[in-house]
Amino acid sequence: MRNLTELEIALLQGRGCTSEDWQRVQIESADSLEYIRDVRFSGDVRLGRFEGSFTLPGGVSKHSGLRNATLHNVTVGDDSLIENVSNYIANYDIGHNTYIENVDLVLCDGSCSFGNGVEVSVLNETGGREVKIFDRMSAQVAYVLAMYRHRHGLSERLNALIDRYAAEQSSDRGSIGNNVRLRNTRYIHGVRIGDDAVVSGVNRLRNGTVISNAAAPVCIGHGVIADDFIICSGSSVEDNSTLTRCFVGQSCHLGHGYSASDSLFFSNCHGENGEACAIFAGPFTVTHHKSTLLIAGMFSFMNAGSGSNQSNHMYKLGPIHQGVMERGSKTASDSYILWPSRVGPFSLVMGRHVTHSDTSNLPFSYLIEQQKNTYLVPGVNLRSVGTIRDAQKWPRRDARKDPDRLDCINYNLLSPFTIQKMMKGIQLLENLKYSSGELSDIYSYHSTKIRNSSLRKGLGYYRTAITKFLGNSIIKKLENLPAGASDDDIRRELLPTAALGRGPWVDLAGLIAPKEAVDNLLERLEEGGIGLRELSDAFHRMHAHYYEYEWTWAYDKYAGFFGYPLETITAEQVVDVVKQWKEAVIGLDRELYDDARKEFNLASMTGFGADGTKEDKEQDFSEVRGSFDSNAFVNAVVDHIRVKEALGDELIARLGRN
Repeated sequence: MRNLTELEIALLQGRGCTSEDWQRVQIESADSLEYIRDVRFSGDVRLGRFEGSFTLPGGVSKHSGLRNATLHNVTVGDDSLIENVSNYIANYDIGHNTYIENVDLVLCDGSCSFGNGVEVSVLNETGGREVKIFDRMSAQVAYVLAMYRHRHGLSERLNALIDRYAAEQSSDRGSIGNNVRLRNTRYIHGVRIGDDAVVSGVNRLRNGTVISNAAAPVCIGHGVIADDFIICSGSSVEDNSTLTRCFVGQSCHLGHGYSASDSLFFSNCHGENGEACAIFAGPFTVTHHKSTLLIAGMFSFMNAGSGSNQSNHMYKLGPIHQGVMERGSKTASDSYILWPSRVGPFSLVMGRHVTHSDTSNLPFSYLIEQQKNTYLVPGVNLRSVGTIRDAQKWPRRDARKDPDRLDCINYNLLSPFTIQKMMKGIQLLENLKYSSGELSDIYSYHSTKIRNSSLRKGLGYYRTAITKFLGNSIIKKLENLPAGASDDDIRRELLPTAALGRGPWVDLAGLIAPKEAVDNLLERLEEGGIGLRELSDAFHRMHAHYYEYEWTWAYDKYAGFFGYPLETITAEQVVDVVKQWKEAVIGLDRELYDDARKEFNLASMTGFGADGTKEDKEQDFSEVRGSFDSNAFVNAVVDHIRVKEALGDELIARLGRN
């Protein structure tokens, strides 16, 4: 960079340019002056080379340079174009090959942390669970910040680390990265915009960070207003959406006028049309409908039906109540829950519920409203096609392209986290049956009612699922066992390789892990042994060792469930476990098969074959929906039965116990 010569200053003045002090304007190449017109310079301005050009949609070509703009304390990289700035750009560093056109005001005014350190009053609108956001925050760190308030020293330590990080990120200069497209935007104040971002038609961005990169660009579109925010890589916020004090994680989409305040959205969340207030939206929280409100709740792998709503106050002390819908839960259309309540994993909520139920230890259930009462149907979702389909689609729909993935996501439907709940569920259902009598028509549990038939079937579903999980685990451990192995060989093969895993497990917004491992890590954090980066790395290591921890947990469960301690198990007992596993897997698959068939019955054909005969209806249905026998999911279930049966038979044969 060098100062301008007198001749170059005269040349720029002849092109309509002015400056308060030409000595503070520096250039890299005199050849670029040809592409600078009608620009007002003030403060320190540094200009790169303008040699390249942009080809816009429709084939229009524009050469890089500066035209019709006011720049104050601005650095412009090579081959960038700034054109038609109606007000000014102040205190910004602009990267290479960036296109800025038709903007009103872009400025950084005084020291700014760009959204880092902003307090989000998640879950409790009146405060108490505030999460200080920062541009490296994961779902797991946010979970600890929000939910571990009983560990005061931990909260203090984490908040101090985030405050320090926010201070390190603070600057009196904003930045717009390389290859950014910024056009038709009105107001940007104190915002960092990363490489390859597209910001088009935005109304206002204030105090935020857009973490965009070449691998996973961010798109912020027409009419968006965002204040005190962070938007992570691969995400899009478009179509008049409004964000206030929000964190948007990797590969999320918010659009069609979605409105959110004091909310956290983590990887692959999708919000359209509706509203969110003070929610913790873990990975794959999805809401599409205009009439849907999510408020003061914690969700993950969740799908909200149209008209879903919750209340977080009862007109007493204000909006102080919170609720939890554990992973995989759904709400049907027009469902309502009065917080506080807790819904167990992979449950379906239908109707209006005002009794503050807690079904955490009864996963895979239906909560159904009948005559203003909440009826619980335990375990029935284990045989639902929708549940299995969801579990299959989530990994396929992980849209994260950024190699630096912030959130740890475990997609397993059956895990120590859900199986431990089923084991507790069996115990509490048996206790209900014992205390109220086997012949009772209705049982009461945590403000819910359970019919006798539902209780008995729920016990069966849970035992089948546990058999399936433990059988899967032992077959996986013995997959490399040679034929003719002795009982001692089998026992050695089954020995756990990880010390951690025993005891309760937790779900930290997508990360399923032993509570002991989490507690050990948080103790190190409390004691000052690790920082934010080390905490994130430790969560990722925990995630990577999931299957080792899982087997350590499962190892202790065989004695209590099958009656076979693995320390003394024999080949004959392994065969017995495998046979029970085969029966459980195939039985559950057949129920899924029957459930899928319901989608192809005559009732499902209602509305097909307009103005035609029954044959026309069936033909129209087949053309639109396909046939039962050709359905991809149905065929996958049939293949699963065949593969699992062969897998079990192969292990039995290898053990020499046909």
